[in-house]
Amino acid sequence: MTNKTKIPIVSKDLLFPFIIITSLFALWGIANDLTNPMVSAFKKVMPELSNIQASLVQFAFYFGYFFMALPAALFIRKFSYKSGILLGLSLYAIGAFLFYPAAKYEEYNYFLVSLWVITCGLAFLETTANPLVLALGDKRTATQRLNLAQAFNPVGSLTGMIIAQVFVLGALRSDDYTAEAYTALSSTELATVRENDLGVISIPYLSLGVLVLIIMVVIFFTKIPKTPVEDKMSLSDSFSKLFQNKSYLMGVLAQAACVGSQIMCWTYIFQYVDNLNASTGWNLTATNYNVAAMILFLSGRWIGTALMKKVNPPKVLGIFGMGGAIASIGAIVLPGMMGLLSLVAISIFMSIMFPTIYGIALKDMGDEAKIGSAGLVMAIVGGAFMPIIQAAILDLGGDGFNDLNLLGYIPEVNMSFILPALCLAFVGYYGFSSLKRMKVE
Repeated sequence: MTNKTKIPIVSKDLLFPFIIITSLFALWGIANDLTNPMVSAFKKVMPELSNIQASLVQFAFYFGYFFMALPAALFIRKFSYKSGILLGLSLYAIGAFLFYPAAKYEEYNYFLVSLWVITCGLAFLETTANPLVLALGDKRTATQRLNLAQAFNPVGSLTGMIIAQVFVLGALRSDDYTAEAYTALSSTELATVRENDLGVISIPYLSLGVLVLIIMVVIFFTKIPKTPVEDKMSLSDSFSKLFQNKSYLMGVLAQAACVGSQIMCWTYIFQYVDNLNASTGWNLTATNYNVAAMILFLSGRWIGTALMKKVNPPKVLGIFGMGGAIASIGAIVLPGMMGLLSLVAISIFMSIMFPTIYGIALKDMGDEAKIGSAGLVMAIVGGAFMPIIQAAILDLGGDGFNDLNLLGYIPEVNMSFILPALCLAFVGYYGFSSLKRMKVE
């Protein structure tokens, strides 16, 4: 363990490539959390949309990850990591710029296509950047290095949240009207407000497209070191090795559980707060607690990265997984503010999970890591399906948040967090079982 602390996470000769690749982690964080509030934004601007139609924003977003991850892996197998990054950034920029015609023609489906193209680009970036960061240095510090790079993802997420709140949600003219008053506007007034608001929605994406192009130019002229493994195995051999690797297969499941937990906790905190306000007469603002959760998430990334200098990553993952499960149980059984604070606290435990699972699952892989990376990115689709299951738990007693009470005092919205608790417990189990399997202390 003494030698491990002396190995640099990033060597000086690889520092600039590491920094520029790390910027990509912030880029997809911005896109993720800029897009999350768009479900609400489109519903306000286009009240004719049903809730299901408005939710297609998230479906288009997460389906892009699932759809493009494997093609991205095949692309970088044939060409290179740098080519994959450049193509990913190109798709990201194209999708962002497509918001202009979508706003001009006021066509909702065009916005969905734009989001899907953006996420196809993000799938390329995640499939490429994660294993590349693992390879940019000594393999003994690979997981620490990925956690350090991933620490900039919540920085992007916070930026996306602020942009969405200040420059989109706070600037929508349609939000100044009640639903009845908005629909009662004359056709001319309605057209003016809609044109303004769709333009407001598109501006951050257009600006993001310009930023992406600048980063793409920098990366184009940056020399990306070749990864240690140059020999390419056949595609069938890659799949064969992956399907025989139990640690990898469990890692894919753990990744789906991890991402699902993140989306569930950051989505249903709004319903949790709404129920608290209704039952106590409080006037809490859910967004404030969601931002606090993201700050804890960011802090946890830095704490976890430092902790891994002295503690093996699988052990840290196991401890954080069980801590997240306990905090989830607190959100279920603790009343009032204590339960809400437990829900917020879950984020610090989720912080190191994605990159640590990534590092463990791909440990000691050769060329099959490129295909393996695709499976771990495809697992992000867990963020699309698990919130639906949680919603089904929430709806057991009806459309409200407190139609059923477990043990006479636990409302169903609280009880719905049993699903994140189970998911995070599984992540913890994966960490501890990996520790035993890798025979490290």
